[in-house]
Amino acid sequence: MNILLVEDDERISKFLLKGLGEAGYQVSLAESGESAREMIGSYDFEVILMDIMLPGLDGIQLTQMIRFKEIHTPILVLSALNSPDDKVKMLDIGADDYLSKPFHFDELLSRIKALTRRNKLSYQKSSELLHCRNITVNKELHTVTQENTPVSLSPTEYKLLVFLLENKNKVLSRTQILNGVWGINFDSTTNVVDVYVSYLRNKIDESQGQIIYTVKGAGYLVKD
Repeated sequence: MNILLVEDDERISKFLLKGLGEAGYQVSLAESGESAREMIGSYDFEVILMDIMLPGLDGIQLTQMIRFKEIHTPILVLSALNSPDDKVKMLDIGADDYLSKPFHFDELLSRIKALTRRNKLSYQKSSELLHCRNITVNKELHTVTQENTPVSLSPTEYKLLVFLLENKNKVLSRTQILNGVWGINFDSTTNVVDVYVSYLRNKIDESQGQIIYTVKGAGYLVKD
């Protein structure tokens, strides 16, 4: 997991870099709001640990900027400011959690884990639409469209397409597809995967470029 630590106190940043590194996290340090702004624009982070009192662009302004740009990375504030008003203000402008300094390191780890779990669940709930080039699957409505034209699929063809799109840009073996679509107890010697991939290809217009690739000796791949 990639974490951005926004902290100008060298003593605290060294402690956190060491502890989080030992806990298995990859941590990038930004010692000012300006450097954090550049890093957030260039890299993807799964959590941002944010101090409030920073030189120049402070944590309040930086949080507002992040949310204004519709960057939804979870923000955990780590601050010596511990009044209820400070906490409410940061949460109101878009922070996800607030931990007052000094804090126990184990509590920080627990807060990070809780934030990432929550963010993952939120992402999963919002992932009702699957896309690949001009194909859209609406899992809630159970519909498939290509260039806004409905595509009629059998229930098994639909399950196969959803499984391929959920694992887009990954090579999937026939066994993985068989287990994911038909279930682990299905006869592993059958050629049903190849048959249904053929059915699916016949119903999806690939005239603008191949969508379902055969990877020789490995399986199948859907990629943008």
